[in-house]
This record gives sequence, structure tokens and C-alpha cells, in this order.
Amino acid sequence: MKISPGKLWGLRRLADDSGRFKMLAMDQTGPIVNPIKDKRGLDHAPYADVARVKASLARYLAPHASAVLLDPPFGYAAAINDIPARTGLVIGSEWAVWEVTETGRKSRSVPGWDPGVIRRIGGDAVKVNLWFRSDVSADVRAHQIAYLEGVKRACAAHDIAFVLEFLVYPFPGESAEAFADRRVALVLEALADSDVMDPAGVDLYKLEPPVAVHDVPDPDGPQGAAVQATFDRLARGIKRPWVLLSGGASPADFMRLLTYAYRSGANGYLAGRAIWADAFRHFPDMKAMDETLAQSDVMERLNALTDRLATPWDKHACWADGVEMSPHGRDFVAAYGGDPLSTCNIY
Repeated sequence: MKISPGKLWGLRRLADDSGRFKMLAMDQTGPIVNPIKDKRGLDHAPYADVARVKASLARYLAPHASAVLLDPPFGYAAAINDIPARTGLVIGSEWAVWEVTETGRKSRSVPGWDPGVIRRIGGDAVKVNLWFRSDVSADVRAHQIAYLEGVKRACAAHDIAFVLEFLVYPFPGESAEAFADRRVALVLEALADSDVMDPAGVDLYKLEPPVAVHDVPDPDGPQGAAVQATFDRLARGIKRPWVLLSGGASPADFMRLLTYAYRSGANGYLAGRAIWADAFRHFPDMKAMDETLAQSDVMERLNALTDRLATPWDKHACWADGVEMSPHGRDFVAAYGGDPLSTCNIY
């Protein structure tokens, strides 16, 4: 299968040298901003607090990651100096600006943060969180699919890798218990949707676990076969490399979820809370948070599991015929802004 030069280099930058994704997420809205608001007793999280937390996550955890996922409003400026130069950079474009309606959420990008801007500041990939569930109204669905197609076109125009995440969510008025009861079914329905899972223009999927994320059965235990069958069902419909998100799972549960995912062919992880939630509970005691992060071995354990079981991205089934950069050779220069070589007597 063919892939453009910018997208190919982006995927290589996001993975480690073996082609496995070990990616740290620190772009979160609710899981970071809301606890800060609560502990400060304020309606808005102070910029200095959010920036300090993200800088700390980058300082202690980014050296263990193949790539880091940042948000434009808080994360980039606060954390970029603490991210190693070799580490890949994924930047979200839709951070916390979605529209909530009674019949579903409408994703939107941060004003001005299109793939071209993300490319200008050194991003290796654009990440979009597409809020999605199958029972939304027709206008919400049409908006979401149009938004997705627009991002795909912009990423192609700027030749930057596109990471597509989609998350299910509760409707206004839907209780937490009712949503929890439906979450897995909603995830599986979304994964069966041909528009969302259309691989054209997508370079990497970031997916929710298709099972409950707490009290995950032992993959080698008596309940493991049923859970593995669900992950295998998920994997059959994915036509691009994919990584698993943690969805609020504990480190132990996420290790088990990843084991299932890797046995189904997943190519790595892109996770946040499973890695840093325990340390973040110390906020606003930043000294205690820093000490906990410095002593944490969660990423080392996740990385060891990934090294052992994950499939390199270029070995995903979609690359069965090999990874072919296109254009290449004599066609490369002409495709990227003219052909100065045509005026030279060198070929």
C-alpha cells in the first residue's frame, strides 16, 4: 500500500525504532481541568496550575514515550521544553470546544488550529476526538461525518499524519449508571459504522476498549477467552494500525486490556490516566506529585509489555504488500512544488 512522504515520516516519528507506539496522552480536558477547578474552588482552572501539571507530566514521563499527545491551549507552550527532541509530537485540534445538543455532541476544532498550523509548530500528527454514538440525530451525525472528512482533507493537503480517536458519551440527562450499562454496546456499534471506520485518510486509530475497563479478567484465566473474542471481533474491522486508550482504567487493568489488544494485533498504546492519575491525585501538592511521577514505573511496565506483544505498525495487515512511499524517485520533486531538476543536466 502507498503512503505519502509526510504521513510516512509522521508514523515513523510516533513509533519507537521497532515500529511500536508507546504514546503518552496529556491533552485531557476533564481529567485534568476539572479536578484542578474542584480543589481550587473556582469556576475556571487557573492557567498556571494546568500548565504546571502538564510541564511536570512531560518532564518525568515523556522520556519514556515514543510520542506525546498535547493540546494547543495549555499543553504545547507549557510542556514542549521538557519533551525530548527524539519524541514524536501529536497535537489535538478539537480541544474542549465541542457543542452539546440534546441529541448529540458536535465536534469542532480550536479556532485557528488546523493541520497547517500544527505542521508549522513541528507536529508530526494531528489528533481529532470525534464524539460519536449511533443513536444521535441525523443532523448531528451529518455534522460529525462532515467534520471528519474536512480534517482528512486538510491533513492530506498538509501531508501530515492523522490520528482518529472517537469516544462514546452520555446524552444530557442520561445518568452515569445508564450510560455505563450501554457504553460497551455503543463502542461496538461505533466500530461497526462504515463512515467512522472508513480508513481512507486515516493513518492511525486510537480506540476505546470494547469491554469494561475495571476488574478486567485475567487474559489467561477462565473468562479470558470471551474477552479475547470481543477484541478479535474489534480488530477484524480495523483497516489501519491502531492503539488502545486507557479510558480511566487502573494500571493493572490497562495492562490486561493491552494484553488482549496486542493478541488481536494492536500496534501500541496512547494513554494518560492509567499512567499519571495516581500522581495527579496529590495536586495541589506539586512536590508530592513530582516525587510520585519520578518513582513511577508504570510506563516501563507498559513498554515492556508492548515490546513483547505489540505488532509493529508496518506489519499491520493493511501493509501486507509492504510500505511504499509515493511519490518517490524522479516523481518526488515535481509532486512537491515543481521540478528544478528538469533544468539541470543531471538526469
